[in-house]
Amino acid sequence: MQMKQQLFDLFQAQIRNELESAYKYLGMAAYFETTPFKGFASWMRLQAKEEIEHATKFFDYVHDRGHHLQLPAIQAVATEYASPLEAFCEALAHEQLVTRLINGMYRVAIEVEDYAAQILLQWYIAEQVEEETQAQDFIDRLEMADGDVSSLLIIDKSAGKRSS
Repeated sequence: MQMKQQLFDLFQAQIRNELESAYKYLGMAAYFETTPFKGFASWMRLQAKEEIEHATKFFDYVHDRGHHLQLPAIQAVATEYASPLEAFCEALAHEQLVTRLINGMYRVAIEVEDYAAQILLQWYIAEQVEEETQAQDFIDRLEMADGDVSSLLIIDKSAGKRSS
C-alpha cells in the first residue's frame, strides 16, 4: 500500500536529509583528521555511517511501500571549524533540526492515518533523543575542559573508544 503523496514527499526529503547528515559528519571528520583529535575523527566517521544506515532504513521502507524514489544532489558541507566545541555545537544544532523534521513527519503520518509510518517514525523519534544527548554530552565536557589541552585529549580519547 502506497503512502499518501504528502507523506511520501516528506520521506523522500528525509532520505536526502539523512545523507546530508552523513556528509556533514564526514566534513567534521575531515576537520578532525587535520588536528591531533583522531578520537573525534573516528567518532564522526562512525556517526556518518550511522546516518547512512538511517537513510537506508527510510529508503527501504519507501521502496517496500511501492514508491519510486528520486535522489537529489547533496550540498557541500563545512570541513573547517574553530574548535572541537564548535563542531559539536554544529552537530547538536543539526540534530535538533532533524528532530523537528522527524516530528513533523510523524504529525503528517497521524493526520493521514498512516499507522505503519507512525510505527517506523517512533523508532526515529527515540533515536533522535539519543543523537541530541550524545552531542550535548560532548558540548558539556568540552565546555568544562575550557580549552585545557590535557582535558581535551582525554575527551578525544574517550570519543575514539566508540564502536560501531
